[in-house]
Amino acid sequence: MTQLQNREGQRVPDVVFRVRDNNEWQNVTTGDLFAGKTVVVFSLPGAFTPTCSSTHLPRYNELAPAFFENGVDSILCVSVNDTFVMNEWAKDQEAQNLVMVPDGNGDFTEGMGLLVDKTDLGFGRRSWRYSMLVKDGVIEKMFIEPQEPGDPFKVSDADTLLDYINKDAKKPDQVVVFSKPGCPHCARAKAILDEQGLAYVDVPLDNKIRGKVLGAVAGQMTAPQVFINGTLIGSADDVETYFKR
Repeated sequence: MTQLQNREGQRVPDVVFRVRDNNEWQNVTTGDLFAGKTVVVFSLPGAFTPTCSSTHLPRYNELAPAFFENGVDSILCVSVNDTFVMNEWAKDQEAQNLVMVPDGNGDFTEGMGLLVDKTDLGFGRRSWRYSMLVKDGVIEKMFIEPQEPGDPFKVSDADTLLDYINKDAKKPDQVVVFSKPGCPHCARAKAILDEQGLAYVDVPLDNKIRGKVLGAVAGQMTAPQVFINGTLIGSADDVETYFKR
């Protein structure tokens, strides 16, 4: 494998990206994306691939409000894929907080010195996984995955880059509601969360599995059961009490 390059202190490559937007072709330059802005970039091997879809992209999308509150103007997801693939991936991931950058020919990635050969997987040439903080087109900090076999994912994650920007940054709460379809108490619990401005994942459970699932994860048999940042809050009444405190 070619030696991967850390380009801290250098300018990003001067590249034109071909983007399809509203059924029209557009040219987007690195100047459009970086000039006069503080930009977070994360680059990955491919759209719709397992780690990229399950962890890498979703966490950047989730932490986007925290990045924006700490001086970041935009978050770019770069991959050596064409614009049609990147657009569909953005829809699939509901990645409304991210700017998808299709480096279809690999020009930007090659200019970064991070284009690698994955022909053994049938991928051709793709990006090595990395992240960086760029200010007015100049790379301030890079987190490049270690040069080892496979697809390591140890340092280019969203939390690591946000911690670099501000180790005390307030991250969005992670909230899950285990609910029962048609349950008024579940609706009340979710209404309380909405009032608090908390985004949550609703996990509806049917009668066949509800008792076993809730008994296993919450020690309770009734819905709803609400968790915030890994802590069991409990029922709708418990959620109300939690926020009153």
